[in-house]
Amino acid sequence: MAEKYTDQQLNDLTVQYQSDEVTMTAYLVKPEGTSNAPAIIVIQEWWGMNDHIKDVARRLAKHGYVAIAPDMYSRFGNTITTDADEAGRLMTTLQQEDGLKDLNATVAYLKTVPGVDASRIGTMGFCMGGSYALMLPAVNADIKAAVPFYGQVPDPATPLQNLQAPVLYIYGEDDGWITHDHVDRLRGALKEYNKVGEAKTYPNTPHAFFNDSRPDVYSPNEAKDAWDRTLAFFSQHLGS
Repeated sequence: MAEKYTDQQLNDLTVQYQSDEVTMTAYLVKPEGTSNAPAIIVIQEWWGMNDHIKDVARRLAKHGYVAIAPDMYSRFGNTITTDADEAGRLMTTLQQEDGLKDLNATVAYLKTVPGVDASRIGTMGFCMGGSYALMLPAVNADIKAAVPFYGQVPDPATPLQNLQAPVLYIYGEDDGWITHDHVDRLRGALKEYNKVGEAKTYPNTPHAFFNDSRPDVYSPNEAKDAWDRTLAFFSQHLGS
């Protein structure tokens, strides 16, 4: 799908809003002259809200979406790291209840942003963010489409009976973190609970294959296909 806007036609800024007692920080990017546009929440990997996540938000904005990347480590001092041990500690310290609370606050904030069509909000996320992107539409009816990239699937999958939006789950077959059981569990839950969704699996593809800032795992052909599918999915369910 062709981009509608150039870098020069994007307006980006850092914003803050409250999630109860926590002041959330987020990266917000809007196409110039936006009016009644759909919006997408981009949820980070365990590294923090880094330049790669900001780049994904900008890429979405070039296609006409208002994109927001909330700093999921706002309650931990807005930490960004390249150290896997620290990233793992941060991810496990963030309780899912708190993460979902902060994302619900992000949805509420988005609905106040001028130019956003509050009836057309979606989400996507990667690794840790993929787990949250899968769970958010199960707790927030304002989410109308979700694209989780290689996120954890709850076991048992009972919470997925509350999914209120279609799901496109993206997965690399050689993922060393998310097992095939996760994907099978998701497919089973979608069928059992009669939910709209699919899981796309890429053969011989590792975890985090979409992250073009990591040459050790980046898989350009699979990443391009996943991006094209993501744009088509959001266009179908949110418009653009």
